[in-house]
Amino acid sequence: MSLFSELQKASSEEDVKDAYIKALHLKSYQKNLIDIQTKEVWFEAKVGCKVSTYAMFTQLCFYVAQALKEGEEIPPFLCVIDSVKAAIMETQTVYSLLNDKSVKIKWGKSASDVTQEALEVVSQYIGTHFVSFRIETQEKEFIDTVQKAIATGEIIRTQITPDNLKQVFDRWVEMIGREIRGIEPENYCLLFFADIMSDGTVSTHENLPAELLHRNNRPTFLLDGKLYELGNYDGYRKFWAIYNRPPEVEYRNYLLERRDSLIPTDERSFKGAYFTPLHVVEKAYELLNRTLGKNWQRDFIVWDMCCGVGNLETKHSNHRNIFMSTLDQADVDVMKAAKTCRAATRFQYDYLNDDITDDGKIDYTLTEKIPQSLRTAIAEAKAGKDAAGKPAKKILVLINPPYAEATNADNTAKGAGDAENKTGVAKTKFASVAMEKYGKASNELFTQFFARIVQEIPNVTIAMFSKLKYVNAPNFEEFRKNISIKYLDGFIVHSKSFDGLKGDFPIGFLIWKTFKEYTEFPSEISCEVLDKDAKPIGQKYFYNIPNDQYLNVWIKRPRANNQEVIPLSNAITPTPGKVRVSKWSDDGIAYMYAGVNDPQHAGQQTVLFSSPYGGGNGFYVTPENLWQAAVVFTVRRIIPHTWINDRDQFLQPNCELSDEFKSDCLVWMLFNGSNLTAGADNLVWDNREWSITNHFIPYTEDEVNAPDRFESDFMVRYIEKLPHLSGTDSPFSCEARAVLEEGKKLWRAYFSATDERTVRDKYKLNRSDAGWYQIRGALKSRSESGDFPPVSFTAFETAYRTLTEKLRPLVFKYGFLR
Repeated sequence: MSLFSELQKASSEEDVKDAYIKALHLKSYQKNLIDIQTKEVWFEAKVGCKVSTYAMFTQLCFYVAQALKEGEEIPPFLCVIDSVKAAIMETQTVYSLLNDKSVKIKWGKSASDVTQEALEVVSQYIGTHFVSFRIETQEKEFIDTVQKAIATGEIIRTQITPDNLKQVFDRWVEMIGREIRGIEPENYCLLFFADIMSDGTVSTHENLPAELLHRNNRPTFLLDGKLYELGNYDGYRKFWAIYNRPPEVEYRNYLLERRDSLIPTDERSFKGAYFTPLHVVEKAYELLNRTLGKNWQRDFIVWDMCCGVGNLETKHSNHRNIFMSTLDQADVDVMKAAKTCRAATRFQYDYLNDDITDDGKIDYTLTEKIPQSLRTAIAEAKAGKDAAGKPAKKILVLINPPYAEATNADNTAKGAGDAENKTGVAKTKFASVAMEKYGKASNELFTQFFARIVQEIPNVTIAMFSKLKYVNAPNFEEFRKNISIKYLDGFIVHSKSFDGLKGDFPIGFLIWKTFKEYTEFPSEISCEVLDKDAKPIGQKYFYNIPNDQYLNVWIKRPRANNQEVIPLSNAITPTPGKVRVSKWSDDGIAYMYAGVNDPQHAGQQTVLFSSPYGGGNGFYVTPENLWQAAVVFTVRRIIPHTWINDRDQFLQPNCELSDEFKSDCLVWMLFNGSNLTAGADNLVWDNREWSITNHFIPYTEDEVNAPDRFESDFMVRYIEKLPHLSGTDSPFSCEARAVLEEGKKLWRAYFSATDERTVRDKYKLNRSDAGWYQIRGALKSRSESGDFPPVSFTAFETAYRTLTEKLRPLVFKYGFLR
């Protein structure tokens, strides 16, 4: 029985260890704190596949650090293993990190309890140094690599095969080709084949156009009777430390036949909104190799129906298996002029408008654009067999579709004939007649592609670059309910890797297998994380969770009444123009703007006002829901937005919240920069004057030396009723009390002087119940003017930062984010 089969039966970590011990024929080993310990290799094992490769290597590095400290013997290799994946790395890779006294790693108490900080430090350091395997498709390669590492003391170098030919060539050009003096780029491929079809001294073929020679023990190339030398030899040595040469005998002639796929690419023609960077494409092909097996380029027919000018296919080594279609005929013309993938079938096709009947079916006779060979392949894929009764050729859709929403106001519906650009298709034919069951996902072009593909080619494999909306965003719940797919593997990469994309968010390259029968969308998926240079830096999970578990539906929202109030766009600024909310609610004390339920929007769309936010998308705060409002406010704002967490969803708590957490959140909200509650008169809106009352002052007039009565003492009374924390005579933790104490000093400083007229007018300082926004602004204006003694915020900011650091881990502990 294969190793992979044994692992699928494993129900415990011990089962996993035993399966690997048997498959690798390990003889002298121990099972201690280190899961499997031999003289040559230390193994960290897990059952299942939940723990990332990075986390397991971090645990091994913990043991290595301990062994270095104790002067114990350390093996030359580290290996991590679980039920579906494995990876191996030379131990010496981490020595420089572990011996660097300037790097203070906080490991934690044990290997199984390493800190997030340790994980991040180790992950960024080892990302390009380990060799990883998917056991289902690379079992033999893994076993051979480990056994040869044990036998020879080195990790075997990467073989050059038809599947990685283009990636190897591109790296060869980068590390070697550009260092060859005097050679024209169009001749790189000739020297490349001379280099790889040699063991370093003897060529595998006679009469190749170019020849590898050596002069003074240095490589030199001969082409057309002229010698070409390298300007620098470091890249040459590093390249051949990665790859093994010559290629296996079975591949050599085929590789030579694929010289046409190595024609230089004019990168200028690839600039544009949907250009997929070649270094990211390379990572995609590496993932396809691991996921679909080393022969996927031979075994799969590939269709890219939004290929642009073809850069996503230039890494493919077998262009005869590729169909490439694009919206614009100009793209096809560019590919032909540049001889890009010239053995592929390239044609103009408007995938979201062509061959779609009025009842949402696909009819190729409407345009006759789809080549007959592709029609036949699709028909055979549907039938499951070819004309001879043999299994049908598998089809892979490999695409990077446009990400724009089809309903953007600046888009207009156009057919292929007069389409001006790739985002010019607004309400496409397919979305109009075939996507009723997909809800708001029909507004997105990339999900329109996905939906037609699933309908058109049952049991297809889809490898797609896209945003992550369809995996976990609330608006895509109906889409997920109506798509039958299985997740195979994927990675996310920073949007800044792509030309023409603005913002900081993840672009996913996810591989899916579709099914005719219903298959529930996965509840979670795991992706490797690549930075903008496509270097691995960690692992990321995305969760498909029902909308009714999201944080934005946790609070029962009070109804509006008929009382008219002033709508605001800022603390004391009325909303200009048309407004959505201008009514109040019974017992209302504030209004919280709480927009889209993800970190990308939470930073800008989580604000507390003393009157409704004119744009809506929020809820009224009352004495009954104030504690929940404080929790929602804190949770949404306290975790910084990053490109990696951009599409995460805030969730309802997974257990009862402690009184200390609730009161900490209240104080954190009261002194946050987005608490825009205020007290002011003479605000003008709709040709009338209005006043707003601040209910969020946590001090009495006497405590802060206020000259006049506050309009509301609600917050003081509310605090008095809060339950005292266990063992204290206060409802607040020491961290919250420190913030309140430092805040009180600033409030007193505000009342110690009267601001000049321009500042009073700017912040509407015409009442005593000024809010935190007004007080903060006034004090900073005084310091900048030079007419008042400067007021330091340092002590307050230190106390607030301490409270923040206390609360952040609790966001994850209570399940608000996973």
